[in-house]
Amino acid sequence: MKTIDINIKIGCCQIEELSEQEQLLVRTAIKATAHSYSPYSHFAVGAALLLADGEVVMGANQENAAYPSGLCAERSAIFAAQSQRPDQAIAMLAIAARSGGCLTNSPIVPCGACRQVILEVEARYEQSVRILLYGKDKIYVVESVKDLLPLQFTGDSMK
Repeated sequence: MKTIDINIKIGCCQIEELSEQEQLLVRTAIKATAHSYSPYSHFAVGAALLLADGEVVMGANQENAAYPSGLCAERSAIFAAQSQRPDQAIAMLAIAARSGGCLTNSPIVPCGACRQVILEVEARYEQSVRILLYGKDKIYVVESVKDLLPLQFTGDSMK
């Protein structure tokens, strides 16, 4: 059997090492956690998108007793942006979370469904989405969702 080596690079930094624009996006994602409706999991996730024209769009996870009728923060922000501003590519995405009311120490990563949606966004606009994953202890910086989803299912997969 042959093996395939998959190498990815993920940056790791503190918030003060980010650009002012990146810091603002992370702080907006943190702010968005307050918009979460998470009475069941008590895990509040906030997302902030930077569109190509500089506009910022927030999203927060929305839970529902009739699971899986809720929606993740990342997808709520992406779908809002694409519904309202379909002409604008998504340049960057920041994600933050609170558990039990406190910001998480470690960065959280998008779920598989959100990774797939971000992958489709990259294909739609033909550009990578820079992803900032916030944790109090560190921030992960990912240049493309392809680094979080190295084996991808795309439209070409169905040909």
